[in-house]
Amino acid sequence: MKSLYIAAPLFNPQERALNEHIDSRLSNFFKIFLPQRDGILIPNHLINAEEFARLSSDVFTIDTAAIRACDCILAVLDGRTIDEGVSFELGYAYALGKTCIGYRTDARSLLPYGNNPMIDNCLKFQFRSEEDLIHWASGK
Repeated sequence: MKSLYIAAPLFNPQERALNEHIDSRLSNFFKIFLPQRDGILIPNHLINAEEFARLSSDVFTIDTAAIRACDCILAVLDGRTIDEGVSFELGYAYALGKTCIGYRTDARSLLPYGNNPMIDNCLKFQFRSEEDLIHWASGK
């Protein structure tokens, strides 16, 4: 079974719920690394600078190792702008030669005809609906 890294915003309950939903829909087709579950979430309460630095380093180490180990990456591109962590994860995966897939259901865009070219040109496929994403996953 191929492995999939889900790169997605995860900073509020709605974002994490969407990520869990995507994970549940794709788990029959892939072994999935979901950073909010399989990595580390930095707590949103106050921590000192030393603890933040240690946790940040751990997040980077775990997530980049998971990207190196995956077969493909699914980048959730929803939002007024694309999450900066997702942008990095996507670029890193692309540089490693991974299959990069985009999922965008949000109509908002900064450019009149799509995302930043550095994002869109990384993507082998970009899906606008959950049904199309599942159809691709089932036949990959």
